[in-house]
Amino acid sequence: MATRRSQYPTENMPEFLLVGRSNVGKSSFINSLLDRKNLAYVSAHPGKTKTLNFYLVNKEFYLIDVPGYGFAQVGFQEQQKFGMMIEEYLEKRKELKRVFMLVDFRHKPTKDDLLMYHFLKYYKIPVTIVATKADKVGSSKFEKTKKTLLDTLDLVVGDDLVIYSSVDKRGRDVILKKMEDLIVDTI
Repeated sequence: MATRRSQYPTENMPEFLLVGRSNVGKSSFINSLLDRKNLAYVSAHPGKTKTLNFYLVNKEFYLIDVPGYGFAQVGFQEQQKFGMMIEEYLEKRKELKRVFMLVDFRHKPTKDDLLMYHFLKYYKIPVTIVATKADKVGSSKFEKTKKTLLDTLDLVVGDDLVIYSSVDKRGRDVILKKMEDLIVDTI
């Protein structure tokens, strides 16, 4: 856990940042991606993450979970503190290989999702949009929902979309392959 640069890991390993609204399923994503039940705490009440949480994976790379954005019960000052923590990380962290931005596939991206995406683009950071909870969208609405998401975010060249489900593991292999490729490129 870290709240400032002096607390970040110093091993110079590849890092992947996970961002998303509170309650988008970041903890479930981490647990399903790493095939672990309770590595990341899944809370019934969103907004519990208050620090940058570094998860060392197979002594090869770090997954970094950050506080969710858009949570109404967190005060303005605390939201600003979270924003400064994330901005400090993005400005200086050379180990960062990619951001995985989680959005809820069931809903059109929110204003906060758009702000986060544009914030990441300001720093010229490559982004993979991970549309979580895909198992909750029926086949009749699937393509329309995907089109709405892509039209709303208007991804720049180099960014991509992965449809993901922590329940049926849809998209898991795609994410793991993307990470593997980025780690190999680092060596």
